Amino acid sequence: MSRVSDLTDFKDDPYLTVLRPLVEAYLAVWREGSRHVRRLHLTPSQFDVIVTLGDTGGMTCSDLSAATLVTKGTLTGVVDRLVEKGLIRRETIPGDRRAIRICLTERGETLFQKCFPAQAAFLRPFFQRALTERDAAELCRLLRQIRDSFDHSNAE
Repeated sequence: MSRVSDLTDFKDDPYLTVLRPLVEAYLAVWREGSRHVRRLHLTPSQFDVIVTLGDTGGMTCSDLSAATLVTKGTLTGVVDRLVEKGLIRRETIPGDRRAIRICLTERGETLFQKCFPAQAAFLRPFFQRALTERDAAELCRLLRQIRDSFDHSNAE
C-alpha cells in the first residue's frame, strides 16, 4: 500500500492541474445557468429535456436519455412532470407498440422557442468576456478530446 508521501507531487502535474479549473468553470456555468432556468419556472433537467426535444419530431426514451445530461433513473420523473405540465406527450410508435416517442406539445414547442434563445442570450456574454471566437473553437475541440479520452478508456 502506498503512502501519500510516496505519491508524486500532483500540484505541478501539467495534466492534473487542469482538473480544478475545469470543475470550477463547469460549476460556474451550472450555477448561473440553473439560476436563469429556474426563473423560467423549470428545473435544469426539465430545461435540458425541452431543449433536446425542440425542433425534433420527438425521441424515444433511450435516445432522449443519451442526448441529455439527465440520468436514466431521473428521466422518467422529469418526463412525468413535463407531461403533467402539458409540455410534452408520450406517443406510441406505429409498428412497435412497446416503443414510446416523447414529443413536445404545442405549448412545449412555444416554451422551447422562448426559453432556448433566452438561455443562450443569458450565457453568451460570460463566454464572450473570457474567449475570442478562435479560443472558443479551440476550447471546444480540447474539451471533446478530453471527453473522448474517457469514452475510449471505457471501451478497453
